Amino acid sequence: MSKHISVDVAIIGSGTAGLAAWRTARAHTDSVVMIESGPYGTTCARVGCMPSKLLIAAADSAHQVRQAPGFGIHPGTLRIDGQEVMARIKAERDRFVGFVLDSVASIPDEHKIIGHARFKDEHTLLVDEHTEVAAKTVVIATGSRPTYPDAWQSLGDRLLVNDDVFEWDSLPASLAVFGPGVIGLELGQALHRLGIKVWMFGVGGQVGPFTDPEVMDYAGHHLRQEFFLDADADVQRMERRGEQVEIDFCNAAGVTERIVVDYVIAATGRRPNVDQLGLDALDIERDDKGGPVVDPCTLQTSLAHIFVAGDASNQLPLLHEANAQGRIAGDNAGRFPEVRAGLRHSTLSVVFTDPQMAMVGASYRELERRYGNNGGIAIGQSGFENQGRSRVMRRNLGLLRLYGEPGSGLFLGAEMMAPDAEHLAHLLAWAHQSRMTVAQMLTMPFYHPVVEEGLRTALRDLHARLRQGPAMGDRCMECGVGD
Repeated sequence: MSKHISVDVAIIGSGTAGLAAWRTARAHTDSVVMIESGPYGTTCARVGCMPSKLLIAAADSAHQVRQAPGFGIHPGTLRIDGQEVMARIKAERDRFVGFVLDSVASIPDEHKIIGHARFKDEHTLLVDEHTEVAAKTVVIATGSRPTYPDAWQSLGDRLLVNDDVFEWDSLPASLAVFGPGVIGLELGQALHRLGIKVWMFGVGGQVGPFTDPEVMDYAGHHLRQEFFLDADADVQRMERRGEQVEIDFCNAAGVTERIVVDYVIAATGRRPNVDQLGLDALDIERDDKGGPVVDPCTLQTSLAHIFVAGDASNQLPLLHEANAQGRIAGDNAGRFPEVRAGLRHSTLSVVFTDPQMAMVGASYRELERRYGNNGGIAIGQSGFENQGRSRVMRRNLGLLRLYGEPGSGLFLGAEMMAPDAEHLAHLLAWAHQSRMTVAQMLTMPFYHPVVEEGLRTALRDLHARLRQGPAMGDRCMECGVGD
C-alpha cells in the first residue's frame, strides 16, 4: 500500500445512504472519508426511481391519448417516437444525476477515496492496492444490485436488468419481463403502453408487493386485462436465437406456446452489495443470505463499531428509507461509542403502476403473525369502481383494505391498488406514525369531490367492523354527493 491514513469514520459507498451518513457523521467529527468504487450518483437518480418515473410519465401520456375518446375527445393518430421518448428520459435523468454530482463535488477531495474497499480486519480497510484506512467506525452503504439465475447468462446482451433499459436509444418491438414485483410491473406496464409487446412471467403467484390475498387477486385480475401476465408461469425453455430470444411456456389452456422477443428483462430481485467486502475477515453475525445482521433502530451490526445503511442492510430498498438509515448510521458512527436509537418511520411504499399500489404500516401478513388469522384484526375496505371523483376521471379501478385493532381501535396498516394511491398512502402513513385510532381519523376533514372520499368509506367500514361505529348505510352517499 502506498498510502496509510487514520480516520474516525469510514463510509463505504456514496449513494443516498452514504451521502446521508457523511452529512450526519460530519456533525461530530471532521475525520471522515467516503470510499466509492463506481461512478458517483445514486441508484435512484441513475437507474431507479427517477428514470423509471420518466418512462412511466411518457407511458401515461400515451395512455391518456388512447383514453380520450371516452370523454368524447378524438385526437389524431397516436404516434410514439421511441427515440424522442428515450432522449427526454436520458436528458432529464442526467439532470437529476447532475444534482447528486454537485453534492458530491462539494465534499473536499481529501475526504474522498476512489477504489474498492474490503476489510483487512475489524478496524482496517484496504482500498484497491493503493490505500490502507484505519477507522474507528465504519458505515457500509454499498447499495444493492439486480440478481437472476446464472443460467440466463447464455442470453448475452439479449438479457437486461432494469438499469439497462435507461440506456436504450429507442424502443424495441417486444420483450419478456421476468418478475411481476415492483420493478417488473412498473417497467412492464409502461413499456406496454409505449407500444411494446410485453409478456410477463412470475413464480409462485406473487403480484406486486402485496400480502393481502384479496388485494393481490384484484391487482392480478386488472393487470391481466391490459397485458399478458402469468404470475405462476411454467416456462419450459428459453434460448437465444440470433438477436432474439425464444421462450416456450405452458399457457392457461395447458398447451405449450412459443414466443420470440427482442429482449428478456430480469426483474427477479436485488441482492445487497456486501459479498465483496471481505466480511470473512470479521467475526460478524450474518443472516441466512450472508449479509451482516443489523439492528433496525441503531443500524449496528454484532461488531458495535460497524454500521450498515440503505439497500445494503437488506431491509426496505426505498430511497427515503436509505436516507433515514444513512442519517442514523452516520450519526451513531460519528458519536460512537455513544449510540442512539434513531427515529424509524412507519412503513410507506408506493408502486407507480396504474392504478398505483401502496403499502402502509403493518402488512396483512405481519398482522396475521401478530394477531393470528382467526379474526384477530378488523378489516374495512372500499372499491373505487363507483367512487365519485374516480368515475369523473374515468380512473375508477381499485381496492383499498384497512386494518384495525379491536378494543383500542388503532389503525394498524393498509394495502391498496387505487387511483392516486401515493396520496392516500401518505395520509395513512402520517396517521399510522401518529398512532391515531380509526375514530380520530374520521374526525379529519374530507373535501368533495376527491379520491380521498374512498378512504373515508373504508374508514367508516372499518369503524363499524371494530364495533365502534354504526354499520355502513347507503354507500351511494359515499361515492356520489357526499354527506
